[in-house]
Amino acid sequence: MENKGVGQPSNGSSRCNFFNTDSDDYRCVVILTVKRATATFSLLGCLFMLFVIWLLRRYHSLAQKMILSLTVAAFFDSIAYVMGEDHPEGDLCNFQAWWLTYFDWSALAWVCLITLNLYLNLVKEMRTDRYELPYHVLAWGVPLLMSCLPLFGGYYGPAGAWCWITDGHVAWRFGIWYVPLFTLILLMICCYARIIYVANERMQSWFGTFNPERERRKVSLAEEIKPLKWYPSVYLLVSLFPLINRLHNAFSPQDPVFSLTLLHVLSAPLHGLANAFVFGLDRDTWGQLSLTGIQLALQSRLCDRTQIREYHPGAVRYMPADEMGFSDSDDDTNVLFFSPDMALKDRGP
Repeated sequence: MENKGVGQPSNGSSRCNFFNTDSDDYRCVVILTVKRATATFSLLGCLFMLFVIWLLRRYHSLAQKMILSLTVAAFFDSIAYVMGEDHPEGDLCNFQAWWLTYFDWSALAWVCLITLNLYLNLVKEMRTDRYELPYHVLAWGVPLLMSCLPLFGGYYGPAGAWCWITDGHVAWRFGIWYVPLFTLILLMICCYARIIYVANERMQSWFGTFNPERERRKVSLAEEIKPLKWYPSVYLLVSLFPLINRLHNAFSPQDPVFSLTLLHVLSAPLHGLANAFVFGLDRDTWGQLSLTGIQLALQSRLCDRTQIREYHPGAVRYMPADEMGFSDSDDDTNVLFFSPDMALKDRGP
């Protein structure tokens, strides 16, 4: 559908791009309000994740760094949904569409790479620390290509509640986003099915005498898989209604459905909030987020001036009790030795 009537009509009143009605139509007000609300919740969810990652220092291992990168991508993706309201065609609209496509792809890429990294660790038993740089190249480079192709082709413009690939280029919508999205989600689900199968086989194969280290590995294996397996499910859930609405737009571009559009704007911006929910499934994280735990973590981050110094023990001279003036009749029998030369300051940990 060509976006005729978008922008400022001859009478000077603004238009609602996704229903082609006046901008004060209650449906437009509801759609824009829901979009801003869901995007804001996602933004807050990402800020919460970033705060917890900083507070608890969850950025040392490769898996933790990948979750941090996913959070950053989801944070900027949420900004794209909050950005502006109903832009007409132009540079600002094209920028919002490019921004949205880039960070949607970046967040999806990091979810895929987290799945791949877990698969290589647990199924192939490979160390993946050396793959950190290639992961970043893929997660930030491929989205740049995918987001620039419609920009160079001039396919961006008003596309409902935000700017994206216009209704007149449906094939580009599905080729750039929806077909790769659901293909990757299907592959991730297959990967997690394989990961869970291999993990269960290994846990059942660990038998014999009790080994504390082996039991710790079993628990650690289960706890590591449990939260991460929900990332593909999250992307599947928040992408279903946008897919249905875009399919309807493709077949009936002149007749948008309010309920489908509402479900679209309710679910599409929720990536950041959904990621925060999955992040919160980690019991160890929640165990450290009690009031006392937060206070101790803040003190450690902001007020810890502990200095570790080398310990230099002084000379210790043992003396008989009678030389110290103690007799057998004294009540205090807990004194073992006396050393006036012992230095008690600058003790090590």
